[in-house]
Amino acid sequence: MNNVTKLVAILIMALQPSGAGTLEESKPQVNRAQWHVAIGSGIEQEHVSFLNRGTHLRGTLHYPAGQHPGPAVVVLHGASSPSQNLPLYQHLEQMLPPLGIAVFVYDRRGSGASGGGEGQYDFQILAEDGVAAHNALTGNPHVDAARIGYWGISQGGWLALAAAAIDPKAAFVISVSAPMTTPDVQMNFAVENILRIHGYGPREIATALHARSAVDDYLRGRLDRASAEHALNSARQRAWFPLIYMDDRVGDPETSSWLKQMRFDPTAMLDKLSAPVLLLYGGDDPWVPVQSSMDRLHTIARQHPTIKVEVVAGADHTMMLGVDPKDQVDPKFFPKEAPNAPAYFVLLASWLAKHGFAQ
Repeated sequence: MNNVTKLVAILIMALQPSGAGTLEESKPQVNRAQWHVAIGSGIEQEHVSFLNRGTHLRGTLHYPAGQHPGPAVVVLHGASSPSQNLPLYQHLEQMLPPLGIAVFVYDRRGSGASGGGEGQYDFQILAEDGVAAHNALTGNPHVDAARIGYWGISQGGWLALAAAAIDPKAAFVISVSAPMTTPDVQMNFAVENILRIHGYGPREIATALHARSAVDDYLRGRLDRASAEHALNSARQRAWFPLIYMDDRVGDPETSSWLKQMRFDPTAMLDKLSAPVLLLYGGDDPWVPVQSSMDRLHTIARQHPTIKVEVVAGADHTMMLGVDPKDQVDPKFFPKEAPNAPAYFVLLASWLAKHGFAQ
């Protein structure tokens, strides 16, 4: 018996359940060797580092094994999903390389192996990071520099559009669950649904939305600070205050990052895009005003034939089916999110094939 065989035997013995275990543990182990077929994944990986605004960012390129240079997609992050290792991005890494498309996922600045320090970064910087990732791939032997596009989900969907709007070399854009409203409108929609999901009634919801609107109006110069602070103080006393995504004090208009975000209109980017664009939404998304987004997009899409809009019936914000609404709005569940709606996969693959990117 050689050393490798001995090691395997030791591991097998160590993993065997003990006789004193539970009923689940004592189930006999099934030997699948008679029907198991060992195959390679056909996917290889390469670590890639790049630089933007003096910050080193690091990620992983997942590409088809043994293939000539082909298309690639740069992945942009959701606001609560900064790590390249999250389940949210694994479907791209597993699904697209077999279709001939490389996938580059990196740690957002301030997270994982990337530099930058913790904190909030404005959309411009994060979109520029995406373009820098694109540029880092242009000399990669596994990537066709003329066919690199962007994919993003939620806030990353905005960032994918923003990156393509400033990158004339963008080959395509796929934006998932990115509302076509300003961020304040989207967050008021989400907060109303969050409180409703947690069982709060119209009066409490109205108080919460009044507080959010008062602070927003103050930052815009439409309301005096005292009125905004009064509305915020009223909301801060309520049990639901931790659910409505507000700071516990009124910010300064001169330094507020939220004010910068509120001025962001995602529809303005669509006029700057000449590459084909796919916009996908979940039909049961409590975070995004899908109907309002669709109403705006129908008008825009008539003027831009390269824009395709689809809604996945029954899917939530991260293209999942069957998730309890409380989990959908619970930050503790966010790291577990991973798309599972078959229609989403079909729409993604068929659109890429239609435009000549997927084999």
